[in-house]
Amino acid sequence: MATQAEFEHPRKAFGWAARDTSGVLSPFNFSRRETRENDVAFKVLYCGVCHSDIHMLKNEWGFSLYPIVPGHEIIGTVTEVGSKVNKFKVGDKVGVGCMVGSCRKNTCRNCNDALENYCPQMILTYGVKDTDGTITYGGYSDLMVADENFVVRIPQGFPLDAAAPLLCAGITVYSPLRYYGLDKPGLHVGVVGLGGLGHMAVKFAKAFGVKVTVISTSPEKKDEAIQLLGADHFLISRDHDQMQAATGSFDGIIDTVSAFHPLLPLISLLKCHGKLVMVGAPEKPLELPVFPLIMGRKTVAGSTIGGMKETQEMIDFAAKHNVKPEIEVIPIDYINTALERLLKADVKYRFVIDIGNTLKPST
Repeated sequence: MATQAEFEHPRKAFGWAARDTSGVLSPFNFSRRETRENDVAFKVLYCGVCHSDIHMLKNEWGFSLYPIVPGHEIIGTVTEVGSKVNKFKVGDKVGVGCMVGSCRKNTCRNCNDALENYCPQMILTYGVKDTDGTITYGGYSDLMVADENFVVRIPQGFPLDAAAPLLCAGITVYSPLRYYGLDKPGLHVGVVGLGGLGHMAVKFAKAFGVKVTVISTSPEKKDEAIQLLGADHFLISRDHDQMQAATGSFDGIIDTVSAFHPLLPLISLLKCHGKLVMVGAPEKPLELPVFPLIMGRKTVAGSTIGGMKETQEMIDFAAKHNVKPEIEVIPIDYINTALERLLKADVKYRFVIDIGNTLKPST
């Protein structure tokens, strides 16, 4: 049976979608808009798999619109550009991350400051209403059409499969490291959690010249943290003696954990004026003890992705300093198994779907 999504726009498209909160994905025919004057259309080659895809697929944040075609770490080759596009041309390698729009009004301070990600009218790449009332669809699909202002250029020679996770996992940790001043050589930064976000935080922090300690509940991750990712130290958060010995020794901590966990032990690790920055998104509220914040003038803060200018800056920095995620490339028909494995943290460290070679083209 044909669906409304197949006829909303003139350009036929094909991907994998979930129809309900089960989150199970299967083949899906839908449509994309024609290329407008400021649009870039591109053939999708790779798409990263993010933990937030699971939250959205299962409507755990409460605003998902079905059917959902996930994917916001999208890499491809430009096939068409609008008449007023001047940043890109056919054949360019490009990417689209977590957002495809914002108000971009002169009166919007965030948009004017290149912080489109904090615009109240920011439009997510998938699972929400677009300006024309249709649902946005993500990168588990064969093609994308997006406003050129929300498209980034992939530096020549950078591996396209490795570029995909930078568009969410990469910018999510790069932005707070830069904004909160944790990118200065000689500082000591902790990274909590060693998944898709955490391993990128380690790599970017090391590229900035920062001393990095991975903080984890899993002792078995020590070798990979130090030998594979280049961390300087490893701290087992469940080991009281280790945590006690590290009290007051961190300038900042990037907390990437999306599960419920205590904050007091992490706050105790901070120096005076230290910063604990939350980039994970637990489903349940975390308990925030105020007294240790007061006694050390410490900060607990949050951060999410970055604006388009900073996202391009991050990708250029990654290319210059050879900062690449550790990935496992998978075919599209493996995606439901991959999502199950992701829930078990059974991936080192980011799944990337080979869309170009494994997704059948739309017909």
